Amino acid sequence: MTPKERILVSAQLVLLVVSVVAAGLLSTSAAWDPPALFFMLLALAVVSEAFRLRTKTFSISAAFLSLVLAMILLGPAPAVVVGIVGMAIDAVRRRAPWRHALANLSTYAAFPLVGSVTFEALGGPSLAHSMPLYVLAVFALFMGANLLNFVLIGIDIAVVDGQSLWSGLRHVYLPVLPVEFAIGLLTAGVAFSYGDRNLAAVGLIAVIGLVFQYLLRTALSSIERKEQLERRTRQLAALQVGLLGTVLQTLSLRDKMTARHSAAVARYAREIARELGLSEREQEIVHTAGLLHDIGKFIFPDDILFAETRLTPEQFAIVRRHPEQGAKLVKRIEGYGPIAEIILAHHERVDGGGYPNGIAGDDIPLPARIISVADTYDVMTARDSYRRPVPPAEAVAELRRVSDAQLDARVVDAFVRVLDRRGVSFRHADDADFERELNLERRVRDYAAPRAVAA
Repeated sequence: MTPKERILVSAQLVLLVVSVVAAGLLSTSAAWDPPALFFMLLALAVVSEAFRLRTKTFSISAAFLSLVLAMILLGPAPAVVVGIVGMAIDAVRRRAPWRHALANLSTYAAFPLVGSVTFEALGGPSLAHSMPLYVLAVFALFMGANLLNFVLIGIDIAVVDGQSLWSGLRHVYLPVLPVEFAIGLLTAGVAFSYGDRNLAAVGLIAVIGLVFQYLLRTALSSIERKEQLERRTRQLAALQVGLLGTVLQTLSLRDKMTARHSAAVARYAREIARELGLSEREQEIVHTAGLLHDIGKFIFPDDILFAETRLTPEQFAIVRRHPEQGAKLVKRIEGYGPIAEIILAHHERVDGGGYPNGIAGDDIPLPARIISVADTYDVMTARDSYRRPVPPAEAVAELRRVSDAQLDARVVDAFVRVLDRRGVSFRHADDADFERELNLERRVRDYAAPRAVAA
């Protein structure tokens, strides 16, 4: 232990001993009357701690209710005993480290003592003659004891873990204030109802509190399990997307031209989709499909991928397989089925003469028709292994020539408008353009769920 921790442990031991001794000196036989009330509150404290509800932002237990009732209805000694016994049993049950156990024992001995003495100094049971005053006093005592409890535990955390007490107050205590307010009002109501020694009312409230705590704990546990499952699913999906992006970067290392071509198609496709009035979500789908449309080219051997002459029929048969292979790879990512369908159809022709399935017209998904136009334009205008690039004007003329045969005329018109008005382009030799379209870090960081992207 550090010197600060040794001082803290010593202070906690002194606080525990002083609290116990003071409670003993203040104890009277009348304080334990009726015994049934003491044992009822003790049982409530012990049982509720066993079912304490913990979430990321707050912790709920009926034990504090029982402690405050013991302070008000019994006195210092019973309240301190309830606090110490409740925490001791909880420490044994949870096998808590001795440092944590000592911190809890000293805290749950100190604030019941302070609370009881304060209540008696304010007038104690005589306050019951005025319901508003009594309820206000009990509520104030509850909130004060609650704050003292937090401060004592917070000091321990601040010394051991290095967290500031103020930070804990803002991030842990303030979020639970609404819950504590509600429990404080309930406690005040129960205390007032006991004014005529109505044990049944206290017992009923205790049972209701425990049942409510148990049901809430069960419900939140179910929600937490669901959130954990969804979080793991999102993490797995993000990992898959990250791996897919890595595959694209690996493809760039193997064949920079194909990777840059995919990024260019993605940029053009997004602009076309925007021009056609597609939603932001649909534009993102088209852009992603553009990035991945040629990922199936990983199956190409080097003599095809780096061919400097026209392909043989046998080699072209292999090339025609890349939409299916790419779709098969992408489809394995949950929620990316629609993107896989786009990849599968991006070499179909509107006249039905494309591959792999020979579908035509509107049977070809619109995003695939968009990819096809962007793909054709970039192949003509960018440097190719066996074809010299042509000027954009000649490429546009060719797009118009094959409209309604190879390409969708409406999509071609939209792309021409984009080129005329926005001058969109892609610099194949510029790594920054490629990285900007891929934007892998953002895709993994912001990835919520594949189905949200591709639904």
